Amino acid sequence: MTKLSLEEYLEAANLQELLHELGAQNADLLVKEISHFTIKEAEKRDKIVLGYFGVDGVNKIIDSIITGLNSTPKLKPNAKILDMGAGSGFFTARIAPKVRKLVPTASFYAMDATPAMLSALEKKREAITPFFGIAENIAGSIERAKKYATIPKRFDVVFSTLMLHHCPDIDKVFKSVRQVLKPGGKAVIVDLCTHTFTEFQNEMSDVHLGFDPNVILKATKEVFSEVTIEKLPGICCSSSGRSAELFVAVLKP
Repeated sequence: MTKLSLEEYLEAANLQELLHELGAQNADLLVKEISHFTIKEAEKRDKIVLGYFGVDGVNKIIDSIITGLNSTPKLKPNAKILDMGAGSGFFTARIAPKVRKLVPTASFYAMDATPAMLSALEKKREAITPFFGIAENIAGSIERAKKYATIPKRFDVVFSTLMLHHCPDIDKVFKSVRQVLKPGGKAVIVDLCTHTFTEFQNEMSDVHLGFDPNVILKATKEVFSEVTIEKLPGICCSSSGRSAELFVAVLKP
């Protein structure tokens, strides 16, 4: 069967129907988020992220993810790596070349729920396979992307950067990640610590005002056998004088 192009695949997809098929907890809320990112951010997402963290902050976030990816067990040749909630691929496109210096045959995949973000990611031409999906049902998202691309059912690594606070049900996200990890695989999650900037919910369509790392520790230990969580020193998400700390969680089955 002839595969569709990304553009054809996204045009043929009925967003509302896809979200319901994938069991999105609050499809209407998710459609609202997708609209926000499509209208306000897709084409300028990279500049927005760089503006929040600056070059030094971005590099520290990337280094923390690379460290997590390289933690024991080491990445295998031909490793399959998924960026969950990749957005425009700002971090994906920067992490992939660094990993490929160590594992030249590693394959990268990028999942996001915003078609405009996936289109922006594809333009980067970084040998990353984008597909539509939601973090609460990665396996189902892969199944529905078959018309567009060949995507593995299991991954050696799933990583996520500043996506978790957009997810209504983080417990389902962790179970979804565990489901698509290979034995001996790992997940690396970077996100915001708890903050008080309620305006982020309107300005950035955030669902959660960050997370207490202890809450994340408790939630992930119910799904993964090995969990480490650390705050990332010297990195803050700054906007108009507001800032929130970040944490990195490394999760192993």
